[in-house]
Amino acid sequence: MALEWEQVMVDSADPAALGRWWAEALGWVVVNDSPEEYEIRPAPDRLPGLLFAPVPEAKTVKNRLHLDFRPVDQEAEVTRLLALGARHADVGQSGDEPWVVLADPEGNEFCVLGPRRS
Repeated sequence: MALEWEQVMVDSADPAALGRWWAEALGWVVVNDSPEEYEIRPAPDRLPGLLFAPVPEAKTVKNRLHLDFRPVDQEAEVTRLLALGARHADVGQSGDEPWVVLADPEGNEFCVLGPRRS
């Protein structure tokens, strides 16, 4: 069996606004901006993408799945993402972790990792 990872679905109150935020945060391109869904990818022909779809209910609990990103400079990237509208999120971390937990404008948590250990 051969499977190709196409995308990650993200439930959203405002798919276009959240999709635009993530496109800016990741430097990705918009490949679908229909009213029913908003899809971004690293490049038009590269997978996987993020697909934002409307849902009527608001997010109420911590995500069961989240994305991790490893930048070259963690501190600079956290500062940039906060300036774009991310916020710090508390998911029970102790404060000694080598990652920073942030949330996007709709509250979806993601992590900005520190340097890779040798």
